[in-house]
Amino acid sequence: MDLGSLILSHAGLFAAAFLAATIFPFQSELVLVGLVVAEPTHWGTLLLAASVGNTLGSVVNWVLGRLIVRFRDRSWFPVKPRDYERVERWYARWGVWSLLFAWLPFGGDALTVVAGALRTPLAPFVLLVAIGKTARYAVLVAATLGWLA
Repeated sequence: MDLGSLILSHAGLFAAAFLAATIFPFQSELVLVGLVVAEPTHWGTLLLAASVGNTLGSVVNWVLGRLIVRFRDRSWFPVKPRDYERVERWYARWGVWSLLFAWLPFGGDALTVVAGALRTPLAPFVLLVAIGKTARYAVLVAATLGWLA
């Protein structure tokens, strides 16, 4: 694979992972597996591209949470006051450590929005989200390469 194709494939993976972490439905795992199968010697840089893209996509959700929470008293706000209070209690109980599970396919993206809305500082947010998302992708890469057999 020439350098241009390699850069393009990594950029495409980064974009797929970024989109998959935002509120848009997208599957970055399939893109990662396909690229690891096609270019197994580049597994490290593919893992990096997917992890950074997915983590930065979660930062977009965090920013959305920070911005949208100011409208929570509006009738169009997507979360009812009772439900918002329940989410606040849940997050107070589990706290920032729950961000290690931001990679989950159901609820992970919402968790990153909640973290922003509840004013989780950006540095621990990025660190914990990156750890969880990178671990998920690392397991996927290891399985694809047959390292878990």
